[in-house]
Amino acid sequence: MASDSYHERVWESLPRELQPAGLGLRRRFLLERLAGAGTGTRLPPPRRVLDVGCGEGQLTAALADAGLEAVGADVAEEPLRRAHEQHPGLELQLLPFDGEWPLADASFDAVWAGETIEHVVDTAGWLSQVRRVLRSGGLLLLSTPAHGRLAMLGMALSARRMEEHFDPRSDHLRFYTRRSLESLLADFGFERIEVRGAGGIPGARHTLLASAVRSRF
Repeated sequence: MASDSYHERVWESLPRELQPAGLGLRRRFLLERLAGAGTGTRLPPPRRVLDVGCGEGQLTAALADAGLEAVGADVAEEPLRRAHEQHPGLELQLLPFDGEWPLADASFDAVWAGETIEHVVDTAGWLSQVRRVLRSGGLLLLSTPAHGRLAMLGMALSARRMEEHFDPRSDHLRFYTRRSLESLLADFGFERIEVRGAGGIPGARHTLLASAVRSRF
């Protein structure tokens, strides 16, 4: 399977062993939710989890260290090479940029997508694949940058901040509010949807953390 050349170039321009901002926040959310904290949901064995957009595999490794059967997946080979070098025991999967993923239907108890959905060109196709590989009643967890009212007001009052945030060279293609993310997940057959802001200050959170359950129809 050929990887996507655009995302290969993006990854080749980035230094190795990245420590993305907010990584600890996302790790805590992910592991707490998979343990059932605050959701009433506890995954049955074998607790198989797909990490979509895994990058260098930091959170895939955290899932494996927690005793889960984790698979890291990305659309570029470069981050998967780095993940293999840093975490040799991980199970890794190259995904096509578009079209069907080479993963079986209903083969995962949970899907995690950290800071990924904002990079997706075909959001409908991507969410359809997430839903397809999740078992009925499976758990979707994701994070994405927040675009609340105060944050947007701050950008509107500063041309520099607005231009930096919406830089046309950025690889961020989608911009989510809490309401728009809730609506999107509901439209694609997810229920028990919870979206909350995290990081930053009240009223100006910088991250949205979402959990949702794949409906059983």
